[in-house]
Amino acid sequence: MASVASPVIFKEFCPLYYLLNAIPTKIQKGFRSIVVYLTALDTNGDYIAVGSSIGMLYLYCRHLNQMKKYNFEGKCESITFVKLLSCFDDLVAVGTASGRVAVFQLVSSLPGRNKQLRRFDVAGIHKSSITALAWSPNGMKLFSGDDRGKIVYSALDLDQGTCNSSLVLEEPSSIVQLDYNQKVLLVSTLQRTLLFYTEEKSVKQVGTQPRK
Repeated sequence: MASVASPVIFKEFCPLYYLLNAIPTKIQKGFRSIVVYLTALDTNGDYIAVGSSIGMLYLYCRHLNQMKKYNFEGKCESITFVKLLSCFDDLVAVGTASGRVAVFQLVSSLPGRNKQLRRFDVAGIHKSSITALAWSPNGMKLFSGDDRGKIVYSALDLDQGTCNSSLVLEEPSSIVQLDYNQKVLLVSTLQRTLLFYTEEKSVKQVGTQPRK
């Protein structure tokens, strides 16, 4: 018996005006008018996260059609990378141009889920622009890479409200991509791609020739 093909759904692609109209194009700071640039983007089934040049994270909830804003205290600096994760709780990691990394544990209306916004900071290790972020599927591990080749591992305990970070790898060129699965971290730099085995702390290069 031939299997019945699933129906084809046609979708129209168009600018997300409902999202863009909720983000200001300029802000006033003292006597100056500052243009707001959109600098980072990530999406999943629940949220659209947009980073900006003024250090503001715009988080659009796709189910409630609501926009929320989150920022770093102190200096307004450009957000360079955002990474969403939906597990037991909804999490978003944010990296900036000076190397600051923060994790926001979002509020959920579902029973048994987080009821208070919490923020965790990865402090004092990165000194340059964040270029990549990667979550473990359960949200307990976050890896961050910067444009000087440093990769930092952060262990999050959401129940205890703690975040412990350490430098795990340092490459001679900028990190351009990170991905984590099954205790293996995939790392791509401007010069090479490698597998970092987090338990053994060992490195295996993919391919033999450096990138040109």
